[in-house]
Amino acid sequence: MSRALDDIPVAAARSGRGRRARRAPRRGPLVAAPLTTALNGAVLLVTGAFVFMIVRLPWLGDLGVHAATIERLRHDLTDPGNPMVDSPTQSPYYSPWTVFLALLAKVTGLGTFDVLRVAAAIGFVLLLSGVWHFVRTLTPNPGAPPLAVLCLLFLWGRELMVWSGFLGFTSLSLNISYPSTFATGLGFHFLALLAKALHRPTQGWTRHIALGLMWAVMTLSHQFSGVVFTFGALGVLASVRTRPSGALWLRLGAGLATGLLVLAVWPYYSFFGLFGVGGLESIHRDLYSRSLLRFTLLPVGVLALALRLRRNRRDPLVIWFLLGLLTVGAGALLDKWSLGRAEPAMVIPAQLAAAICAVEGGKRLFRAVFSTVLAVALVVGCWAQKDALGFVLREDALPDTVTEGAVNARTSYEWVTPYTSYGDVFMTGEWTAQKVPAYGGYTVIPGYPDFFLPDERQRRADTERYFARTTPREERLAILRKYHVTWVLQWRDEGGLSGKDPALRFVKKGPNAQFLYRVVG
Repeated sequence: MSRALDDIPVAAARSGRGRRARRAPRRGPLVAAPLTTALNGAVLLVTGAFVFMIVRLPWLGDLGVHAATIERLRHDLTDPGNPMVDSPTQSPYYSPWTVFLALLAKVTGLGTFDVLRVAAAIGFVLLLSGVWHFVRTLTPNPGAPPLAVLCLLFLWGRELMVWSGFLGFTSLSLNISYPSTFATGLGFHFLALLAKALHRPTQGWTRHIALGLMWAVMTLSHQFSGVVFTFGALGVLASVRTRPSGALWLRLGAGLATGLLVLAVWPYYSFFGLFGVGGLESIHRDLYSRSLLRFTLLPVGVLALALRLRRNRRDPLVIWFLLGLLTVGAGALLDKWSLGRAEPAMVIPAQLAAAICAVEGGKRLFRAVFSTVLAVALVVGCWAQKDALGFVLREDALPDTVTEGAVNARTSYEWVTPYTSYGDVFMTGEWTAQKVPAYGGYTVIPGYPDFFLPDERQRRADTERYFARTTPREERLAILRKYHVTWVLQWRDEGGLSGKDPALRFVKKGPNAQFLYRVVG
């Protein structure tokens, strides 16, 4: 395409089809080819780092629950039960994306972690191509897409944000195999295709229904990303300069109805039931702390958004940003901390605006100054996230401050699998409970907050009671019987039954100095 999509209505107005001709916004010259090549080279370098991330697959955060989800689905696709504990409950982790990955595992025979590497590769390609696709609907400048990728990864702050759906380099290093990466990549493609559909109103019903299906798959796969890109879609819709025809509204309505229908009939969990789930606020409160340190570099993008607003009061990125800002602000005012998960709806449009402004914004002098400021900000942001290299490089090639995180990210519990069977129940601490279900076992305590698990609080209390040093032996045995525990996995000084207790039989000492005991008698 020789022009950005948002110029198409301007051309129509000039040809007399609009009621009033509007002056097209002045754009700067295209970025010089050498600079575009350099930007593409930087993205290629970053891509190489992520290839190593995919191979190493760092194990921090929520990797365990996603691996466990695939394990349950590949074992029983129609009734997988809870992914972490032995309970017949629903789980929002059972999404179209994880069902696809489980089918892939069944068909190919690949192990769970190999399937997650495939998921990471697909998600990363989808993310890169989605950013390229959407940015090209905003500008024809070839330098904008690679610069947008760099801004999404590094235009953050001095303190890291590591949450699924947040696209910082460190966060994505850990989340690259998560459904949030797939959903985010799909979200960018969704926005690009929606923009094209609005500017090409002759497209048929099939394309609009497909948009509805994309929106539903994205939202089911990662609900928070679904909210973020729904705001983006509202920005794209509001930015249309010519009033859509009645036929176009009907097709868009059909797509929306299709998406809502898929959300309503999804069999693995009640999507609309999520709105009544409690317990989300406490775990998200941290999103509202240290914001100045986490978004130190974002004012560069906010300035670019202000310039876009001055040029076009219905700019899609500005509207997207404002919707995110209002939502996050409402969370702060109402103590609804879970609304902080809409922060990417503020961050992403600001980062994209900064990239576009650097390659085509304003006069030559302003563009040079802004590009210099952005370049410095990206270098600062890159340095702030240098510790992520600990997920790729050898420990002896890293400073001590990075090595500890790198070692923890590679802790595996594959060593228990020769002795255990699928569905065995483990009594262990919360940190270990994040990992054991990835190998087919269940744990008494869920390794992650589970709002669909009715007895979660009791399970946590019983686990704490089992490992408490003052708990009588008979009470500990009663807890093991209550949950049909087959194995105890603990450190020597963690508490619980002694390794010499007749109810336990020592089986193996793991590489991380944990002891595996079989429950007998």
